[in-house]
Amino acid sequence: MNTLSTTKKLTISGLCLAMYIVIMMMTQGFAFGQYQVRIATALYGLAALFPFSVLAFGIGNLVSNLLMGGLGPIDAIGGCLVGLMTAGGIAYAKKRGVGNWIVIPFITLVPSLVVPLWLAPILNLPYGLLVSSLLVGQSISAVVSFFIVNGLERYAGTMLGVVQSKQQPVEAAETAVDDEETVLDVNEASKV
Repeated sequence: MNTLSTTKKLTISGLCLAMYIVIMMMTQGFAFGQYQVRIATALYGLAALFPFSVLAFGIGNLVSNLLMGGLGPIDAIGGCLVGLMTAGGIAYAKKRGVGNWIVIPFITLVPSLVVPLWLAPILNLPYGLLVSSLLVGQSISAVVSFFIVNGLERYAGTMLGVVQSKQQPVEAAETAVDDEETVLDVNEASKV
């Protein structure tokens, strides 16, 4: 069982929120165009590793759309909901044991299919046209997210000092009264 202190959870969530906004600011030149390549949405995949960060991604999308989007509160609130749905769906699927590949369909499809619901009337463009252009940009972010999540998953426990239960044989686990827990650190991980 992985456990993180409340302080670490708040810190990670704050970093996710800040990274989302900073990346959006740095990439706004192509994040709001015809093909919205929002590299920041690749961060949604982090919810697979840090499910408590879902709210941070919704807020990050809200703030970035308010500061840089220029389409008003409907777009900002809608973006917040899409961020919550995407990151929340990824966190839920990962909790259910689905592999990291799940970030690709969630990051590609949820924003691509939902965002045009309000952008089409605002921009007076056909829904299908907006979906097709968003699919292009979101698929790039989804693949980037897949590699980020896979890379971080290998090292997250070591970097954060996460407490994990020791692996025990089935017979020993049935008779064990209390699970022993060890704190992973960089030195122990390098010996393995």
